[in-house]
Amino acid sequence: MLDPSFYAPLAREAEACGYSAIHIADSICYPQVSSSTYPYNSDGTREFLEHKPFIEPFALISALSMVTERVQFVTSVLKLPIRHPVITAKQVTSVAVLSGGRLQLGVGTSPWPDDYEVVGLPWAGRGRRFEEDIAIIRALATGGYVAHEGEFHTFPAIKMSPVPAEPVPILIGGHGPKNIDRAARIGDGWISARSTWEDLTERLARLRELRKRYERDHLPFAIHATTAESLTVDGVRRLEDLGVTHTVGGYSAFNPYAPGPDTEPLQDKIDALRRYADTVISKVGPREPA
Repeated sequence: MLDPSFYAPLAREAEACGYSAIHIADSICYPQVSSSTYPYNSDGTREFLEHKPFIEPFALISALSMVTERVQFVTSVLKLPIRHPVITAKQVTSVAVLSGGRLQLGVGTSPWPDDYEVVGLPWAGRGRRFEEDIAIIRALATGGYVAHEGEFHTFPAIKMSPVPAEPVPILIGGHGPKNIDRAARIGDGWISARSTWEDLTERLARLRELRKRYERDHLPFAIHATTAESLTVDGVRRLEDLGVTHTVGGYSAFNPYAPGPDTEPLQDKIDALRRYADTVISKVGPREPA
């Protein structure tokens, strides 16, 4: 949601400071008239998004991967069911190859019916469409021939080239019980929006219970979650003890929920990245890439 010219220098600085990943948000358009609400702020208003710039995630990650070498990129989260899964699979495999395997695909269903209306798809059935899309992307990303006949998509045997050497992790976002269940049942991880410690503890307990029920608790599983504890060394260690693998830090004065465009200078953002790196990352210690 920043000046697009800031992205490359911020990505380079984040990598130099020891951040392990950069989250890339997704929004295809802003409706002039809407009755939809936003579920992740206190009052549900979505007007803060009207003047915020969004670069298409795969285009942005491709560009940033060319000016970095190590840092991972996470779509957080891509509104998957409003896109055709074959096109998305081509974008995913292409970006994964170009970035040297540094893409993690965070996906969600979108909280807004407007997103479905504008691309001519029904809001009803989005959860089933979501799961079918994930299965198609995973299959096509293997590089073999794939034919598919499902509830929402049908296509003859096709394959894609190139594909990445390793599978692209698919992380499922959302706080609702259905997406927490999907994360446990078919995901390689879960992405949480900012939450309280109490809410996060409850959701992670549910995830552990479900992963054990689905006999997937032995598999690697990334948890991207942010609370007030993310801003201190002791807090990050508490999150790690809870099972969180990635948390967000380095906040500048920019408030994404404030109306209007961001006016904070680039140097202030770089300074904020450095402060968090000096006061938290360097003291917690480096993490292995997901």
